[in-house]
Amino acid sequence: MTAQRTRDVHQAAEVIRNGGLVAFPTETVYGLGANALNPDAVARIFEAKQRPKFDPLIVHVADRESLDQLVTDFPHNAKILADRFWPGPLTLVLPKQPIVPDLVTAGLQSVGARIPDHPLALEILRAAAVPIAAPSANRFGCVSPTNAEHVREQLGDRIDLILDGGPCRVGVESTVVLMTEDPPLLLRPGGVALEDLESAIGPVTTRSHAFQEGPQVAPGQLTQHYAPQAKVLLTDDPGQCTVPESAGLLAFRVVPQRPRFAQVEILSPAGDLKEAAFNLFAALRRLDAAGLDLIIAERVPEKGLGRAINDRLRRASAPTATDPV
Repeated sequence: MTAQRTRDVHQAAEVIRNGGLVAFPTETVYGLGANALNPDAVARIFEAKQRPKFDPLIVHVADRESLDQLVTDFPHNAKILADRFWPGPLTLVLPKQPIVPDLVTAGLQSVGARIPDHPLALEILRAAAVPIAAPSANRFGCVSPTNAEHVREQLGDRIDLILDGGPCRVGVESTVVLMTEDPPLLLRPGGVALEDLESAIGPVTTRSHAFQEGPQVAPGQLTQHYAPQAKVLLTDDPGQCTVPESAGLLAFRVVPQRPRFAQVEILSPAGDLKEAAFNLFAALRRLDAAGLDLIIAERVPEKGLGRAINDRLRRASAPTATDPV
């Protein structure tokens, strides 16, 4: 670790211990971190993001031993998944200890936790010596940040410190699995594919993630989320769409000959879903920055990381409360 990196980590740890907010990279997206055991610090996350308090936060820990202070039970299947995928983009929802503030869990008796797979995130966790609640470091409902500049654009004047660790290598949020049910329930597709979960523990239940009243079991459950300012139209065949003059295209791998688009982003010319996930949020941001009226987004294959990509695009394209039904 360089001298500057050491100073940055110690500064971040001190800010977090003192109740402040630090944006830092993980392998998925940039997180907005605060001491998960300090209700006042956690409240600052909700204020900075303008996040509704019915939406729970994921808590990050440095190691399995640190999890003991957060959860009351760690069932066999959870241990199998942790052994295989931690550190990594997998959040396990487990029964919580009383020490975890209700604000973190939206009043529910379960908490989502994971060990991130990013050296800077792990260094901050170890130096701070507290679990860190860290949702994505952006305004609530907007496109998630995958580099430090994205954080500065939306939260630069609202938080205490931003650590730049370069672009996030996964590019979509963690997979969230509810481990208090048998079989476990996939709450949010993400950086660990459903196929990989099932290869480790057998069947995992999936269900519609439509909005339900009351506290949400995990983040990323709302119907409209991850959205740019421009409207998003999700389609299997962009070439068949009627394209207004100010429309952009978010394509999986190729651009249709017709119609013409004002701006085009291709997620993966090689058709690689990992590359597509890595590029997703940054591509959406570039299209949005072009001042387009409409972004036409192409569905990717519904397999592996494609489930997570399509999930984000479905939510980005969902109508808002002010849109016509």
